[in-house]
Amino acid sequence: MDLQTQMKHAVACAAVDQIQSGMVLGLGSGSTAALMIEALGRKIRSGEINDVVGVTTSFQGEVLASELGIPLKSLSSVSQIDLAIDGADEVDPNFQLIKGGGACHVQEKLVAALANRFIVVVDSTKIVDKLNLQFKLPVEVLPSAWKQVKNNIQELNGKSELRMAKNKAGPIVTDQGNLVLDVIFKNGIDNPENLEREINNIPGVLENGLFVNLTDQVLVGQVKDDIASVYSMNQN
Repeated sequence: MDLQTQMKHAVACAAVDQIQSGMVLGLGSGSTAALMIEALGRKIRSGEINDVVGVTTSFQGEVLASELGIPLKSLSSVSQIDLAIDGADEVDPNFQLIKGGGACHVQEKLVAALANRFIVVVDSTKIVDKLNLQFKLPVEVLPSAWKQVKNNIQELNGKSELRMAKNKAGPIVTDQGNLVLDVIFKNGIDNPENLEREINNIPGVLENGLFVNLTDQVLVGQVKDDIASVYSMNQN
């Protein structure tokens, strides 16, 4: 197991340690979240955790949780989520995030917003001083509106491109049947809160990958002296 995978395993297990029996859980998407779901499945099978219900943020997570025997409910059937656990593509010093590398950020944001606590699980490479200097900001758009939205984003000094699929011809299609524009701002994102609102006000945009003022705790996997460990960043 390589060192990055060791970090992901460590942080996934640290997050699952915060799950208690009887909780309604938001189960995130991506590689680290998948390891978290697998760790949860093991604890359910061992009897260490029971009477939990998961709300997944993607079809990928739904399939994995179902295969592991984790009981699931739809987002529309729950009034609150006790704890949501998900990964992130970037985390800044103010706990603001970019998510959406897997094009699941619409459902991910819905789940995070409904959660009483939202824990982000990442490895140390995802901690940045400023958002969007490296990782592009995903914006989910209606298929008929992608070019119009692209032009509007350009007026905000953002350069965007339609995300293309790797193993099929054509663009990536989200679980909601939409397309994704990946956006880069020349000097990164100075004010995530304002930009999130500005982009979401563009006609044809469903949601963007800025997660603002939602995160309660960040669990970070790191490697020192070839040993994986986890440290916690908490909101004051």
